[in-house]
Amino acid sequence: MRHLWSFLAGLVVAPVTWVLVTLGQDGSGRTVNRWVEIGTYSTPNLIEPAVYLGVAGILLGLLGTLRFSPLGPLVAGLLLAAPYVGLFVAPFAVRDRVPGDLRLLGDPLPLHQPLDNGTLFLIGLLLLMAVFSGGRWRRPPTPRTAGAELTPAGTPTEPEPALTGWSAPGPAKDPDTAPLTLAYPETPTEPLPRRTGGESPWSAPPRAGNRPDGPDELR
Repeated sequence: MRHLWSFLAGLVVAPVTWVLVTLGQDGSGRTVNRWVEIGTYSTPNLIEPAVYLGVAGILLGLLGTLRFSPLGPLVAGLLLAAPYVGLFVAPFAVRDRVPGDLRLLGDPLPLHQPLDNGTLFLIGLLLLMAVFSGGRWRRPPTPRTAGAELTPAGTPTEPEPALTGWSAPGPAKDPDTAPLTLAYPETPTEPLPRRTGGESPWSAPPRAGNRPDGPDELR
């Protein structure tokens, strides 16, 4: 079904483009020539022919870039390029078949102008080249599942450790090492040596004469 709609779009866009390009080129050319004759210009006079050319460019861009079917650009390209190719075979017969005394909205419509200057041939070739772009008519790739994770191709993946019931033994603990705590240190149980005379209790070990030998000396 999409090929049918694309075919119909090509049949409509080709003559509409011919008319719009004719109005734009004729209006723009007559406006610029008038400026040259009188030596002054008024840029708003170019708005109307610019609108015609802009609409023609939008139609051609939509027909040649949208991913519908290559049949529409193919038909439109052949219809626009064929009259210029016919000038190589029978130029007078081709020009006689193109009406040249038409008017549209009060403006003259010289359909010979884009044919004679090769504009139709240029547009037709552009549309035909759009047909040969294979990637343009390719369907978009299907999205991946939501749970799939994207992993870069160049990043190596690390193997996950096996889940077993035994864990690796940690470093052996020293039984003499006290555990770390934030409390104040405990009070030592052994009494400190008393200071005798002018000596420091840490300067020398206690003398043997000061140590009691037996219960008799305590009397």
